Amino acid sequence: MRIFFATDIHGSEVCWRKFLNAAAFHRADVLIMGGDMTGKAMVPIVADGSSWQVTLQDRGHVLSAEAELTAMEKRIRDRGYYPVRTTHDEVTAWAADEAAVDARFKAEILGSVQRWMALADERLAGKGVRCIVSPANDDMFEVDPIIAAAEHVELGEANAIAVDGISIASTGWCNPTPWRTFRELEEPPLGERIDALVAAIPDPRRAIFNFHAPPHGSNLDAAPQLDADMKYVAGGQALVPVGSRAVRAAIETYGPLLSLHGHIHEGRGAVKIGRTLAVNPGSSYEDGVLQAALIDIDARKAEVKRYLLVNG
Repeated sequence: MRIFFATDIHGSEVCWRKFLNAAAFHRADVLIMGGDMTGKAMVPIVADGSSWQVTLQDRGHVLSAEAELTAMEKRIRDRGYYPVRTTHDEVTAWAADEAAVDARFKAEILGSVQRWMALADERLAGKGVRCIVSPANDDMFEVDPIIAAAEHVELGEANAIAVDGISIASTGWCNPTPWRTFRELEEPPLGERIDALVAAIPDPRRAIFNFHAPPHGSNLDAAPQLDADMKYVAGGQALVPVGSRAVRAAIETYGPLLSLHGHIHEGRGAVKIGRTLAVNPGSSYEDGVLQAALIDIDARKAEVKRYLLVNG
C-alpha cells in the first residue's frame, strides 16, 4: 500500500490540484490530507470604473481586461487566499461591520471547499484510490459535512478508516495555540479524545495515526518562539517545541506503525518514537509548492517499508 500524505495547504488551489494528481503521478493507493486545508484571508478586487484595483503582497495592480482579472484571481487562489470582486462602497461598509466581513469570509471558505470536493469527485472517479481528508484546528466545523458529502472523499476527523487491514485514525484537534483556533483542547481532554478514537481500532499496532499536532519534543514540532507581543524572538531563529504531549503519549502507549502530522510548517522531517515512524512533511503552500510524504506500507506485516519526503 502506498500512501501520499500532505497537510497545511491553507487554501492553496494549486496545492490541492497537485494533491489530487499525486495519486496517478506517484501511483498512490491512498491520499491523506492532514488538515488546515482552508485559507486565512480574502483579497478584495475593487471595481473602479472600467478597471479593477487589487493589492497583493503589498503591491498594487490595476486590471482592465477580464483575462487579466481571471489570471489575478487564479494567482490569489494559488497562494491560499480568496479573491473577492467587490466595490469601494462595500469595502467601506466592511470597515464598520466586522460581522459582514466574517459572513463573507465564511461563504468564500465553504464555497471553495465545495469546489474542491467536486474536483476530487471528478478526478478520482473510477480510479480506485482512497482519499481521506481530515480538517484541523484552522478549519471551521462547517467544512466537515461538505467533505463527508463528497462521493470519492472520506471524512477523517474522529474516524478510524480501514484500508487493507490497516486502521487510519484521524483527528485535527491540537493542543492550545496563541491564536485560539477552532479545534483546540488542553492536553488531558485531547488525550481522552485520542484514547476514545483508538478504542475503536482492533489492533493499534496495525494502525496509522493521522493526528494534526506533532508529538512534543520530536523535532517535528520546533517552531519560532514568540514573545508576549506575538513577535518573533531572535528574528525567528529561536526554536521551541510546541507539539502535543498527549499525542506523544499516545504514540508511546499504542505503538502504531506510522504517525502522520503537520501543524508546524517548519517541522519537516521524520523520526522514530519507539517502533513508530513519525512524519511531518512541512508546508510551503504560499509558494505553490506541495510538500508531502510518500510512504510504502507492507499491510500484511504492518510495517513501513520505505518513505520519502517529496516536493512538487
